[in-house]
Amino acid sequence: MIAVLDYGIGNLRSAQKALQAVGGDAVLAERPGEARGASGVVLPGVGAFGAARAALSATGLDDVATAAVAAGVPFLGICVGLQLCYEASDESPEIPGLGLLPGQVRPLPGGVKRPQMQWNLLHPLPGPPSPLLEALGPEPWVYFVHSYAPEIGPHTVATCDYGGPVAAAVARGALWGTQFHPEKSGPAGLALLAAFVDRCRAHAGGGADTPVGAVGGPGGRG
Repeated sequence: MIAVLDYGIGNLRSAQKALQAVGGDAVLAERPGEARGASGVVLPGVGAFGAARAALSATGLDDVATAAVAAGVPFLGICVGLQLCYEASDESPEIPGLGLLPGQVRPLPGGVKRPQMQWNLLHPLPGPPSPLLEALGPEPWVYFVHSYAPEIGPHTVATCDYGGPVAAAVARGALWGTQFHPEKSGPAGLALLAAFVDRCRAHAGGGADTPVGAVGGPGGRG
């Protein structure tokens, strides 16, 4: 089971249906207890960083995200869901992020239209091939809708060109993140989601003792 965190903000059902389309048993989790036993966690998101962070905290699902990453459960952050993984955002500087990745979320470069609302080409960065990108094929085109993005850092694995290089995908261990929307990115996006589903199956088959099972205690804050 893959828990799509439902905190009332974002393209939740689109992400759920896309995961189901590639064979994932994706369910919407509105409370921490509903993510119990999940072999993967997805954090979608659209809109403003501050509002999304407040909604995630109000549901207690921020604890699910934090515990999943700490336990090595496959985790995918999408768009604002990825931004929430960072320490902070210039969009809402007074509100801390989840701190799962180091760094700050910054506005897109000056001189370009905001938001970036278009297809754009991914540019993998030099280094060992990332499992996040291996299934996408050469020069994949993916779909973006955003005005902010994480600053490029040690966990950035791909960029796009929009007034300069912009972080488009990140990976650290079992944590994956995309600034683009894989559920809106055609065959390339579905290939990425299929690779994530495969990772979740492998994790479940590995017999991890506490994937998301102990998050928040019995039912967590929900």
